[in-house]
Amino acid sequence: DTGAVAFLTKKQPKTFKVKVVTMDAEMEFSCEVKWKGKDLFDLVCRTVGLRETWFFGLRYTVKDTYAWLKQEKRVLDQEVPKDSPITFHFLAKFFPEKVEEELVQEITQHLFFLQVKKQILDEEIFCSPEASVLLASYAVQAKYGDYDPNFHKPGFLAQDELLPKRVLMQYQMTADMWEEKITAWYAEHRGIARDEAEMEYLKIAQDLEMYGVSYFAITQNKRDTDLLLGVDAQGLHIYNPNNKLNPNKSFPWSGIRNISYSEKEFTIKPLDKKKDVFKFYSSQLRVNKLILQLCIGNHDLFMRRRKVDSIEVQQMKAQAKEEKARKKMERQILAREKQMREEAERAKEEMERRLFQLQDEARLANEALLRSEETADLLAEKAQIAEEEAKLLAHKAAEAEQERQRLEVTAMKTKEEKRLMEQKMREAEQLAVKLVEQSERRLKEADHLKQDLTEAKDAERRAKQKLLEITKTTYPLIAAYSTPPAPPEAADFSYDSASSRLDFKDSDMKRLSMEIERERLEYMEKSKHLQDQLKELKSEIESLKLEEQQQQQASMYSLPAEARGYVPEPAYIPHSNVSVLTDLTLIIGIVEDWTVGVFRKVNEQNKLSNVFEMFLK
Repeated sequence: DTGAVAFLTKKQPKTFKVKVVTMDAEMEFSCEVKWKGKDLFDLVCRTVGLRETWFFGLRYTVKDTYAWLKQEKRVLDQEVPKDSPITFHFLAKFFPEKVEEELVQEITQHLFFLQVKKQILDEEIFCSPEASVLLASYAVQAKYGDYDPNFHKPGFLAQDELLPKRVLMQYQMTADMWEEKITAWYAEHRGIARDEAEMEYLKIAQDLEMYGVSYFAITQNKRDTDLLLGVDAQGLHIYNPNNKLNPNKSFPWSGIRNISYSEKEFTIKPLDKKKDVFKFYSSQLRVNKLILQLCIGNHDLFMRRRKVDSIEVQQMKAQAKEEKARKKMERQILAREKQMREEAERAKEEMERRLFQLQDEARLANEALLRSEETADLLAEKAQIAEEEAKLLAHKAAEAEQERQRLEVTAMKTKEEKRLMEQKMREAEQLAVKLVEQSERRLKEADHLKQDLTEAKDAERRAKQKLLEITKTTYPLIAAYSTPPAPPEAADFSYDSASSRLDFKDSDMKRLSMEIERERLEYMEKSKHLQDQLKELKSEIESLKLEEQQQQQASMYSLPAEARGYVPEPAYIPHSNVSVLTDLTLIIGIVEDWTVGVFRKVNEQNKLSNVFEMFLK
């Protein structure tokens, strides 16, 4: 029998495997069979580096609820799962009233931060959209550090879960819009370290109504099931099932004298004996034990907070204070070094930029120098050209002065010639007037001559008639009567009288013809003389016109516009002379036409004199 027992003992395993899941890691341990819950819990705390162990516990799942591993009992003697390895979750079992005062270690803060963040994202803790965005910005600060727009490009939060689904569904906003809102807050947290960002997160989260509350379904009597019991660091609270935010009744730990339960009935006795005892019922014994554990643990911590810290806690706080001061100093040194490095980099960039700028300025200065040298050479050439042009202009100015003086002399000559031309024009006008008067007078004389010719023709006709009458009466008498001729004295008398009349008329006609011929010759000589004068005047006018045009061309084209130092005054420009010459030309044309008319009339008088001569013949 002893051998059989030894054989069985030898075959039984002495260890079992355990997997512990924290908020950011998974660990596996090989535990001895005889280990109690405290042995495993201490091993996990040592592995994690946690000293504030009173907040945490190892939780496992049993049936449709959960339970916390008891530290005073062996692990395998509890209702742990029979799986291998056995899975435990290392979680915060109790929550502090004021996280900033009670959480000492950085690892403790970090574990609480991860757990509370998960509860908010899983909607186990209700959080408003505004507070959710602010908490998300601190979570991003804790994960990514200071915001850098050059590094944190749009979309860098696409893989992070930062907001509860309820908040995302509540508003019609895209992921980019939510990221923009979170980034706006995140950019304001510059300079906050990771532990400080996590502490700020917890300080906001601890003010939420459902923070640190464990809810259990209860009934106030055996028939009703419409109440919830909430256990937290402040005390016990009674809620309606549809409202976990505002309790109907609360029992703070300072006002509770005793909590007891018998099977499924719980009794809360207030410290004030005048108040009624509150009783409620729970459906499961396992849940009742869990409620009692949480009540005892939260009450112990409540009383512990109001006592002087233990030596261990004081040492931890002192060490944590020194560690925070050291880290703060390191962060300040790091920030100063970072700032100095950034300043050095900025100074380097500024120096490089300045160097490039100076190089560009030097290059531009060299180019400007080359351009200035070229410009100097060009200006020297231009100065030389300008000097030559100045000499040329001076020479042209002298020529212009000479031309001006010549023009003045020419203008004076032109004035004199104009005066002479005007005088000749007046003489021509007077001569034309005289010719017109003489023409009128000759016309009158021609009319008188015509009248005299008519009278002479009438007298001739009468004389011939009378002569015919005399011959007709004389010759028939001589033939009929053969009388001797009449006395010669009477015949001679009559004949002589007729002959004398005829001679008188012939002498008058000859005299008149001679006068007409003489006047015609004089008139033709005067007309010829006038034509010669008009031709001479016309040739002088043409020569003056030509000379005026040459003077104008000489004054316009002899010098360039910029070189002309003198512009003749309008009095020197022979515009008025040209107009006078033009008027003279018109007058000469009129006189020539009149002269042609006069010659025509002279020809008519010649024809008339020829008629007289023919008549005389």
